[in-house]
Amino acid sequence: MIPSSFPDKAEMARLTARMLLEIKAVDFNAAEPFIYSSGLPGPTYVDCRKLISFPRIRGTLMDFLTCTVLRDAGFEAFDNVAGGETAGIPFAALVAERMGLPMTYIRKKPKGYGRNARIEGVMTEGQRVLLVEDLTTDGGSKISFVNAIRETGASCAHTAVIFYYGIFPDTEKTLGDHGVTLHSLCTWHDVLAEAKVSAAFDTATLTEVEAFLNDPRGWQAARA
Repeated sequence: MIPSSFPDKAEMARLTARMLLEIKAVDFNAAEPFIYSSGLPGPTYVDCRKLISFPRIRGTLMDFLTCTVLRDAGFEAFDNVAGGETAGIPFAALVAERMGLPMTYIRKKPKGYGRNARIEGVMTEGQRVLLVEDLTTDGGSKISFVNAIRETGASCAHTAVIFYYGIFPDTEKTLGDHGVTLHSLCTWHDVLAEAKVSAAFDTATLTEVEAFLNDPRGWQAARA
């Protein structure tokens, strides 16, 4: 069922950040930075997969995400909702259910046997597809999924995520250059603001995280 009412964008961002902090889906550690997939360090970590285990929070955030997409992209803008393997699959299913649309998912690479397919489910030529994922950093994985969708003859001009890092300035331009608009619920800046209000971490840690968010490449270069 499509939600009929929802908070404004700023309040959704604040509440999303609060929920992520509440279930400890985000963590800050400046003393022992996390190592990202790029091999570079950072004091922030987020795991949106934890959301599937919290039904009240999961349901609220899927309402938020559905409403955000409908408000910003249009109520009749899509024919199919696709999730990216693997983290995007449950969220795509939940959004598709709310929108009353078919759901598919996209493999990161062909499975290597049988049909050797990247798309699972039914996606047909001419369909307008919404790509749903848990998060995005620089947008690179989204482009791979979008290309797989377009290879079927379907179109994909929008991707929706719960969490957007919001600290790498080229992300939205990169997606835009590929004809994709990004929709998201909150960023690291929203989480930091809520963490300050709730005193979720000590002042020294929050100060170091803020320094990272304001200049992530400089922060990483100093510690690489």
